[in-house]
Amino acid sequence: MSLFQRNTDERKSDLDSGIASNSGYLDELVEHFKNRLLSEVNLEQITSLSEADKRLKIERLVNQFMSEEKVVIPKQDKKRMLSMLIDESVGFGPLEPLLKDDSITEILVNRPSEVYVERNGRLERVNVSFKDEAHVRHIVDRVVAPLGRRIDESSPMVDARLPDGSRVNAVINPISLGGTLLSVRKFRKTPFTVDDLQEFGTFTDDMSMFMQALVETKLSLLISGGTGSGKTTILNALAKSIPLGERAITIEDSAELRLDRPNVVGMEARPPNVEGKGEITIRQLVKNSLRMRPDRIIVGEVRGPEAFDMLQAMNTGHEGSLTTVHANTPIDAINRVEGMVVMAGMDLTTNVIRDYISGALDYIVQVQRLTDGTRKIMNISEVEKSSNDKIEVRDIFRFKRTGVDHTGKVQGYFTPTGIVPKCLSHFEVHGIKIDTDLFKPKEEMNDGHNGVYSL
Repeated sequence: MSLFQRNTDERKSDLDSGIASNSGYLDELVEHFKNRLLSEVNLEQITSLSEADKRLKIERLVNQFMSEEKVVIPKQDKKRMLSMLIDESVGFGPLEPLLKDDSITEILVNRPSEVYVERNGRLERVNVSFKDEAHVRHIVDRVVAPLGRRIDESSPMVDARLPDGSRVNAVINPISLGGTLLSVRKFRKTPFTVDDLQEFGTFTDDMSMFMQALVETKLSLLISGGTGSGKTTILNALAKSIPLGERAITIEDSAELRLDRPNVVGMEARPPNVEGKGEITIRQLVKNSLRMRPDRIIVGEVRGPEAFDMLQAMNTGHEGSLTTVHANTPIDAINRVEGMVVMAGMDLTTNVIRDYISGALDYIVQVQRLTDGTRKIMNISEVEKSSNDKIEVRDIFRFKRTGVDHTGKVQGYFTPTGIVPKCLSHFEVHGIKIDTDLFKPKEEMNDGHNGVYSL
């Protein structure tokens, strides 16, 4: 008896004639043929094929199954069924159209019937859903299994990376209270350039010129900001200012950086395997990179003890290195780095740690995602040890908010603070001359803020 035989005479008649209608049979057929594919075919081999070959292979297999079971469906339904089968068996199910939509930067699954996406910095709910909790779990397993990762009750959280570079995070019961949670952060096929970001209003032409000069002349930058603020995007764009004759080494927890230039090598951290062994940390990679003749070390994000090794590298002949950190202000960024150095377990006093920081870091670029979804560089700040042994952070440029218009768009302007950076003579040595007039504040900036902080 066929799997699709129904209890009513009408449904039995349909199957006996080998004809399946579109009213309910399509999902049933998809589920049936998906199970046959999973049990009878090595889907990992199919996954490695190109999109065209993948579709052709599955189409041949399904035609064979349908012939064996004497199932006939209309051409249009068959086409739809094949697309659904490809998405379910070697793709990402209902998420496939969202992954192919270049306007979407983030996909968030809260529950099978509740999916949100981020477009232009704003979240919106989309008319996409999974059949049930098991369906969501199946898609998560489809993502992580080819990468050698697992997710189950003993390991209920997982980070993974799709073939296109998108980052995936999944959490299941008992950690998640409402079922499987899935987050996908997508990345553009073509990374944003400095010109693109300037056009979006992330910073001005003067700020762009200044930051590119900082990178080109081997001053060390820390890019600070919250989750989704655009830290990695700015890091990727600014890294293109590294002179072509230099060797750059990128170190990341999950590979995101794409530097379109010669002589770039990348390393990615590795989580422990099922037995809890084989972990490779960012700290190990930073230490190892020093043996690889780097001109620049670019760490996607410092979040732990590796901050100490990064500062040591910057202090011992690897100037011009770049990294990011989660923090809300330049002062917070300094405090975060100080805390991470303490995590390294070194028996160092606060003064010694701050000497390390002030000697290693030259500038902090603070970026923020505003309430209207736009990303702005809020501060470009100079870092230096002051005469009283404190770290002094001086804003060179900043974004001054003035309000919100009737559409919710944040109003404001970028302005120099009037502080002339001490790196101008360093620029001149490297053949870059920037007029001090660039740093004159706008006339309307008269809020009594001198842009200098000490800690």
